[in-house]
Amino acid sequence: MKIPNEQFTNMELLDPAMKIKTQKEADEYLDALVEYHMNMFGSTRGKAEKDTKSNLGYWAGYYDSKTMARVNKLFKTSHPIFGNTEPTPEKAYKMGRMLGQK
Repeated sequence: MKIPNEQFTNMELLDPAMKIKTQKEADEYLDALVEYHMNMFGSTRGKAEKDTKSNLGYWAGYYDSKTMARVNKLFKTSHPIFGNTEPTPEKAYKMGRMLGQK
């Protein structure tokens, strides 16, 4: 799989990953996303993979618990702030405030 070298929104890039069910599909899609990132931003493979996994973990946080858990497992990632937890709205707000103050 290859993603064309044109700009896409996060929704266009990351939303398809939320529907992936198998490890093979996840590995192929991750590789395509990493290649895309490298081409678009001139990143090294290591940085592109780190950024892509962080983006996937963040995006999965907008989905239900089952989808988030599946995506985190298949892509070996987690939410960059909340990890694999699902904080209450109040806790998420407090964590965001703390990060913003830093």
